[in-house]
Amino acid sequence: MIKKILNKIKQKLSFRNSGYYWDERYKKGGNSGPGSYDHLAEFKAEVINDFVKNNQVNTVIEFGCGDGNQLKYFEFHHYTGFDVSTEAIKNIKETFKNDSSKEFYHLSEYANQKSDLTLSLDVIFHLVEDKTFEDYMIRLFSSAKRYVIIYSSDSDVQYPIQSIHVKHRKFSDWVNNQKIPFKLIKRINNKYPYDGSNETSYSDFFVFERI
Repeated sequence: MIKKILNKIKQKLSFRNSGYYWDERYKKGGNSGPGSYDHLAEFKAEVINDFVKNNQVNTVIEFGCGDGNQLKYFEFHHYTGFDVSTEAIKNIKETFKNDSSKEFYHLSEYANQKSDLTLSLDVIFHLVEDKTFEDYMIRLFSSAKRYVIIYSSDSDVQYPIQSIHVKHRKFSDWVNNQKIPFKLIKRINNKYPYDGSNETSYSDFFVFERI
């Protein structure tokens, strides 16, 4: 317990902001986390691939593409990924350099691109600064022509011991308060609900449709 407390203090002292955290993480050889690998990645792909197929989705934008491992499971006609980490974008471009159906940009290069579907997968609870969260949500919904899919926790409850780069948010309140032209049409509970281990997730699917 003492070791965990000391590690948390060390994290707080070295933490600058969420963007810096992820860029440094990828520079040090880190990845996007367990949610983008193995059975958790397969679960996400199963849900999203079915949705894309059943709703004739041709173009997809993801805000927070990370290391690209999750993308290997998806079946999209055209995909555009944005990320706050320069290192992540450099690496993912190399990974998919022979795939012309995919393109990647640093978030600063976003120029009001729009797509049938926009994705936010295991990202919202990593937006620890309020302004970062606000800007992200506006961008996520304004760039969607038809649908937005969010995969995240939807609660303000924080866990007793959680990483400094995690802040859970009840994002559905933001959606309701903004009165944006979208409605929640489906919620899909996680196949592996959180039990404290990295084999599980506190994220569920929330599917929004433009009114």
